[in-house]
Amino acid sequence: MNVDILMICEGTYPYIRGGVSQWIHTVITNLSDFEFGIIFLGGYKEQYDSYAYELPKNVKAVFEYFLFEKLQKSKPEKVDFSERSYRVLESLHKWFREKKVFPWEAKKLDFYFKEITEKQFLYGYKSWKYIEKKYLENCPDHSFTDYFWNVRNMHAPIWRVAHAAKTEINPKVIHSPSTGYAGFLGAIINYDRGIPFIIHEHGIYTRERKIDILNVNWLEDKRPSLVKSITDIDYFKKMWINFFEALGRFEYESADKIISLFDDARNIQIQYGADPTKTQIIPNGIDINRFISCRRKKENIPKIVALIGRVVPIKDVKTFIKAIKIASAKLPDIKGWIVGPEDEDPDYAKECKDLVSVLGLENHIEFLGFKNVEEVLPEVGLVSLTSISEGMPLSVLEAFASGLPVVATNVGACRQLIYGGLNEEDIRLGKAGEIAPVGRADILGNLYVRFLTDSSLWKETSTTAIKRVEKFYTLERFIDEYKNLFKGYLNGRDRGRTKKYS
Repeated sequence: MNVDILMICEGTYPYIRGGVSQWIHTVITNLSDFEFGIIFLGGYKEQYDSYAYELPKNVKAVFEYFLFEKLQKSKPEKVDFSERSYRVLESLHKWFREKKVFPWEAKKLDFYFKEITEKQFLYGYKSWKYIEKKYLENCPDHSFTDYFWNVRNMHAPIWRVAHAAKTEINPKVIHSPSTGYAGFLGAIINYDRGIPFIIHEHGIYTRERKIDILNVNWLEDKRPSLVKSITDIDYFKKMWINFFEALGRFEYESADKIISLFDDARNIQIQYGADPTKTQIIPNGIDINRFISCRRKKENIPKIVALIGRVVPIKDVKTFIKAIKIASAKLPDIKGWIVGPEDEDPDYAKECKDLVSVLGLENHIEFLGFKNVEEVLPEVGLVSLTSISEGMPLSVLEAFASGLPVVATNVGACRQLIYGGLNEEDIRLGKAGEIAPVGRADILGNLYVRFLTDSSLWKETSTTAIKRVEKFYTLERFIDEYKNLFKGYLNGRDRGRTKKYS
């Protein structure tokens, strides 16, 4: 099947709503002159129900691959591989650990089907001995069982991705909204077929995975306390961090263009190995007309603060709940609305609801689940983000277009959006809200009270919010930049180098 653009979606579109998924849907819908194919990468099939979006007519096909599905069902089989392949495996492992050069053999798609197949990696005697050897060298004080399964679960999806690279779709351009496994798929197709490859990161995937890994419980260090240092990062967490950092470096090397949403994100990409000459900034944009009717026509400010986003740890919903608790001492009628899906991390969602109960906030906090923001924004007085990592949040731009100030943590592009930072004209517009440090529920809570009770401040920041989004963050401006980007590759003007190996 021939398409113009192959969009590779890891755990997002078309199954998950909001954020990156909404961005993808907006791009595809507004670039109706281009034909798209989609490869969706998920964990297990049962994690995903039905599509969250009605597919636009210019989406010609959706291919789905579940990275852990076949591993769960496959049966052990005695296999092995050659000494030459063993040496490549060693160099590949060294690359993940020591940030060396990615072995050229592993850039070829055939490597994953002829040199070391999925079964050989999973069940080969040499593979077992190699894992045993590395365990004894690097972390003999940990459980071997834990080490073995971490290595297997980390690397096995690479072969699932290789199968996805054989999908019968022939694009002119490959686009991935992240690095990670999606970016790896794009890079492998790029090397195998010489098709131009674009990465557009919304949050910096490598950094966000690092944050996730440092905070997860399933990678808990099980060693006795006497052999642990309180300042050490557990070896397994280091393994996973190194893995995703290495994937990101390889994908940056492979990409023809590396896009970010704002200047600080571009600098972080460069720190993680991106070639500055490949980088480009394309800020998000939204359809302003959708939100004009959301703007307040009355003088009163509703005493409602909305957090719009997924109920997941990286959004730090617990800090929002604590901030509402602090604000309620001064503003007894304050409400906090948590507007977003809860199914991505049900355990975390339950912890958040338990916290509401423990703090006695049942009359102050409501979990509304997923809702169209046009239904929510006319009812609230303030929008807040308490995230520990962000890109350029669409929820902030949507709040601005609705005439709502925003109080957000100092992450991603939030400072640039709220204080202005694109240029001198943007800065002169003034503040469209306020920025607070990550995790500071006390500062956030006091800011909520201030904005909901000071009508002069609210009106001033509301006016600035509208001016900023209408001047710098329109959908038309954003789509024009993307249309020109794709046309450059489709017409061959910006065609990247062909990277085939023999």
